Amino acid sequence: MAMLALVVVVATIWSMVEIVDAYEREALTVFGEYRSILKPGINFIPPFVNKTYTFDMRTQTIDVPRQEAITRDNSPVTADAVVYIRVMDAKRAFLEVDDYTKAVSNLAQTTLRAVLGDMELDDTLNKRQQINAKIREELDEPTDEWGIRVESVEVREVNPSGDVQHAMEQQTSAERKRRAMILEAQGERRSAIERAEGDKRSNIIRAQGEKQSQILEAQGEAISTVLRARAAESMGERAVIDKGVDALTAIGQSESTTFVLPQELSSLVGRYGKHLSGSDVAETDGQLESLEFDEETRELLGLDEIAEIVGDIEETVLDVEAMEAEAETVADGADPVTVTDATDEEEAMDHDPGRAS
Repeated sequence: MAMLALVVVVATIWSMVEIVDAYEREALTVFGEYRSILKPGINFIPPFVNKTYTFDMRTQTIDVPRQEAITRDNSPVTADAVVYIRVMDAKRAFLEVDDYTKAVSNLAQTTLRAVLGDMELDDTLNKRQQINAKIREELDEPTDEWGIRVESVEVREVNPSGDVQHAMEQQTSAERKRRAMILEAQGERRSAIERAEGDKRSNIIRAQGEKQSQILEAQGEAISTVLRARAAESMGERAVIDKGVDALTAIGQSESTTFVLPQELSSLVGRYGKHLSGSDVAETDGQLESLEFDEETRELLGLDEIAEIVGDIEETVLDVEAMEAEAETVADGADPVTVTDATDEEEAMDHDPGRAS
């Protein structure tokens, strides 16, 4: 009897003590009547006539099975989601709903289908955050009555049917090809414009160089012609004067006392006299040479202008070479360097030898 009494006492004490974990709450009923929610720790309850129901107060994850839906533009899609919930009021979760996890899962499934049915196909694929917000908003009101809070809803996948996916892939491929063709055409157009612009500038520079070269060549020929004519005239006069002197010598040795001189010879003798006075020609080492042109003759022949032109020839040749170099640079597609820039660079290198090195 003592052993039986001891067993009864131990069983009674065991039934009176209820230990609740820190993350749990337990609903207590006595004879089927709700009494209270047991807090974490040691709780003493009526023995043998009690019953407890445990509620996990941590955030729980509920998988929403894949659902099929028809969008507003009659495109079939399938989608699944994850719902994160937490029990906020264990008493209401115990008294207001039977198996709150199953209730939330079923409600999330119907809400997911309804939200997808109110959207077009492109929106279901692109506006994932909007779908999540709508589902959570639809779940908040009924779950609040159950003492449950929906913390987050995440739609994992939204997939259209196979035929729709194939059509979308073809559309995407066509769009990419179109963009590639546009970009390629724009690149070819840009390249053609650049080449045409380069050829145009190269031809202009080359034409300017040829024009300048022809002008300089014509000026050189004109100068050469004038100088040759002047030299021939001078040499011819010296030859005639020499012959005239020989004729006068022969006349002086003749016995005749009367002489008839042609006008041309008289003119030559006069000019020879001017030579003797240092007018037109000068004698050096026994030879006659032309003196400097007088101011009137130089102005008539334009010798001063010819000297300036001759002095500019070398500089102009350098400019032509620089222009040719610029034309080759433009033809190669590089940035053109103007003649002035090249000349300035050469002058800078002449004044600063260290820079050239």
